Parts: sequence; C-alpha cells; structure tokens
Amino acid sequence: MTSIDAFLFDLLKATVALFVIVDPLSPVPIVAGLTKEMSLDQKRKTFRTAAIVGSVLLAVFALVGREVLLLFGISLQSFQIAGGLVLLLLSIEIIFRGERFDKLALVSAEEAAVFPIAFPLLVGPGAITLTMISIQSSGITIALLAIVIVMFVSWVVLRQTDRIYRILGRTGVAVIARIMSLFIAAIAVQYILAGIQFYYPPR
Repeated sequence: MTSIDAFLFDLLKATVALFVIVDPLSPVPIVAGLTKEMSLDQKRKTFRTAAIVGSVLLAVFALVGREVLLLFGISLQSFQIAGGLVLLLLSIEIIFRGERFDKLALVSAEEAAVFPIAFPLLVGPGAITLTMISIQSSGITIALLAIVIVMFVSWVVLRQTDRIYRILGRTGVAVIARIMSLFIAAIAVQYILAGIQFYYPPR
C-alpha cells in the first residue's frame, strides 16, 4: 500500500467513524421542529452557523482538548460523563417540553444554531472524544479533514429539514422528534455509564 493509499484509507476510517458518531440524520426531526417558523434566510443562516460552530468546536478540541482537560485535571471519562448529562437533560427537555425549544428558536436563531443544534445534537461528547483520540492515532491533517468532511455533509443534511417537515407534517415531526430524543437520551446514558465504568469497572 502506497503512502497516498494509506492516507486515503486512514482518512476514510476517520471520516466514517466521526460521521457515525455525529449522525446528522438522527436530530433532523428535532431541528425541523426548532426551525419550522423561521424564514428561509434564517434557516440557511442557522444551519450554516451550526456547521461552522460544530467544525470549530471539534477542531479546537482535537488540537488542544486533551491539554485543556489535563490543565484542569479533568479526565476524558469525566468529560464524557458531563457531556452525557448535558445531552440527557436536553433530550428530557425536548420530550416533555418541546414547545419551549420552538420559542427559543424564534427568539434567537443564532443561539439555537449554537445550542442545541451545534452542541450537543451534532457535536456531542462522543464526537469530541473521538476527535481527541483521532488526532493522536491518525495525525492532525486526517483529523481536521475528517471534521471538515463530516460537518459539510451535516450542513447538507440540515438543509433538507424543510423537505422532511413537509413530508411528515407538524404532528409527525413532533412525534418523531420525541422518539429520536428518547434514542439520544439512551446514547447519553451510555456515555455516562461508560465513564462511570472506567472508575468503577464491573467485577
């Protein structure tokens, strides 16, 4: 295998792994509910901002995340537990009080783009942890390229939320958003459990 082939193979592995973790398809119903009352320009700006913020977050954590955590004496597992708790609380909020997020999006599209779309729906603890590991195993170039590719694909997916909303309708989006929130809550619990098991491994 030549050096170029090895580079492309490593890039493919890193990109696929990050795409699976980010999974931009899962939060689409939630995003559709958040942005359904926005104008077309607001939606485009929101999705563009979410993709940019997501890219910057992942890049920053990939480059200096481990050093920042070490500076404050925080382990990856502790960060994973904290991120899982944030994701869990967000999921519970959407399940029981989804309309609150609709109103939040109407008040400030920019804030909705950052939270909850960019973080933690797209860039959660799993994606952040993976990028910090990827830069150690595959190198800075591959890690950053994987981030750019995945965030670009996520931006393309987010731009289809209107089409999905028209197909599903208001009720359909509300139902699916809550169902997907339940899955996201399960993923959050898995993050928390994985972090806890590091400190208290099963006997």
